[in-house]
Order: sequence, then C-alpha cells, then structure tokens
Amino acid sequence: MKKISDLKNEVNDWKSLKEKISGLSELAEMEEESLCDEIESELISVEKDLKKKELNLLLSGPYDRGNALLAIHAGAGGTESQDWAEMLLRMYLRWAEKNNFEAVVLDSTPGEEAGIKSVTIAINGRYAYGNLHSEKGTHRLVRISPFDANHKRHTSFAMVEILPEVIDTDEISINPDEIRIDVYKSAGAGGQNVQKNSTAVRITHHPTGIVVSCQNERSQLQNRENALRVLRARLLEIKREELEKEMRELRGEYKKAEWGSQIRSYVLHPYQLVKDHRTNHEEGNAHAILDGELNPFIQAFLKTKVSE
Repeated sequence: MKKISDLKNEVNDWKSLKEKISGLSELAEMEEESLCDEIESELISVEKDLKKKELNLLLSGPYDRGNALLAIHAGAGGTESQDWAEMLLRMYLRWAEKNNFEAVVLDSTPGEEAGIKSVTIAINGRYAYGNLHSEKGTHRLVRISPFDANHKRHTSFAMVEILPEVIDTDEISINPDEIRIDVYKSAGAGGQNVQKNSTAVRITHHPTGIVVSCQNERSQLQNRENALRVLRARLLEIKREELEKEMRELRGEYKKAEWGSQIRSYVLHPYQLVKDHRTNHEEGNAHAILDGELNPFIQAFLKTKVSE
C-alpha cells in the first residue's frame, strides 16, 4: 500500500507540473504585458520543481525513496567538538524544514559544558535517505573558538551516520533472545519536567555489541519501538557493508574501509569556505550552508556518483 501511495504521488506531481506548464504557455500566447511579471514568477517556480525532479531521477537505490535515520557524534576535542555537533544538528534540522521533511529527535546526549555528545534524528519523507546518504562521514570545522579566551583558531570534528529505515521487518529479523532491554528515567530539564516513570529504553544487541537508546517519547512502548527501529537500521547497514566487502574482494579491488573519512570542511576563519573533498564542490557563504542550504552539495555528490 505504501508503494502504491508513493507511485500515485509521483504521477500526480508530474501531472500537476505538466498542467502548470500548459497554463503558463496559454498565458504567454495571450501576449498581455500585464501578465509578464506573473508568468516570470511562475516560471521560476517551475524551474525549481524541475530541478528537484531531476535530482530525484538520480535516486534509484533500493532505499533512496524511504525515510532516513541520521546520527551525529562529537569527535575528540571536548566542548569544541560537542558544540560543532550541535551546529550540525541545527544545520540538518533547518535543511529538513526547508525541504518539507519531518525531523524528529529520537535520542540526545548533552555535552558537559555546551553542545551535544551525540544525537539521533528520524528524517521522514519521500527520498529522505536518497538525499542524505551523501552526508555520511566526518565533517571538519575551522573557526575562532568562542570557548578560548585567547581567541585562537581551533579545528573540530564530528561524525555523521546516515541509515535507511527498514520497512520490511523480514529483511532484518531480531531474535528476542539476542537482545537485552533496559528501562530508565529520561534525562531532561528539572522542575515539572523531571520524569517520575522509567520511560526511556536502551537495547543491547549481544551478537554485534550495538547499543541504541531512545528517550524522546513519554511512552515506554513508543521509545521501545523507536529504539528497535534504529537497531534494525544499524543491522541493515552492517549487512550491506559485508555484502559490499564481498563484492570488492571478488572484483579484486578490496580496500580497507576508512570509517570516519573526512568528507567536508567548513572554514569560518580566516575566510569563509565550505568544500566537499569528494566532489571538489565548494561554496563561499559558509553561514548559509550551516543554515541548511545543503542542496548544492547533495546534487554535486549525486551527479558524481552517476558519472562513476
């Protein structure tokens, strides 16, 4: 039913775009000078829609159309990296908002002084994973530290994970005997917000050692379902990496996977520049990128993958 619904939405989007173009063509044939501004404005909108459709055509992977789970982990460096992780969190939340995706924070661990140590977000919407899988890797920030009294330049790192959501539970089966489920009180603000019941859930998968937790919801059942959702996604990622490794070995091209390979640098001092080291795409307005304007980097990555 979900696949049928997605296909119907896809067809309806193209029909709507076709009708809009036909309508503009009829208005242009009228040659009314008073309609020029309206036609020009609508043409800009159509061009944006077409570019978005062009981008979607590059997303043909088995999970590209589905939801995504995004996790951010602060690197070594204490408060600096934890603040950088929180900046990345804001960047992805703003990107989701601007591109009409629903973003839900499932679990978050705050830093000691500022920022966050780690956070897991569910990004829901068509092509969420297809758009975001380009973000997997280490992100590097260079700036004058707001936490350094001597105003020295610091370099911070944070790891971003992108996992596809597993819709078919038969694809990844979890043996109840292989997991341990712990419940505890959610962390949060004091006063009336203190949790009196144990609603937060932590699941440990014994065969792999994976530990996932969720404390965003007030219901223990909802937190348990979200934690299992993340666990299935992580197990799927392990399965996919193993298959890719086997294929590389069969082709005789296997190289050790570098977990944490640096994919992008964000320089705020002494100049502004954001550069993707895989595609060499760069943008000079770093603050706009950190405010969620990620689509140029996503498009450059997808076009590079197609050319490969």
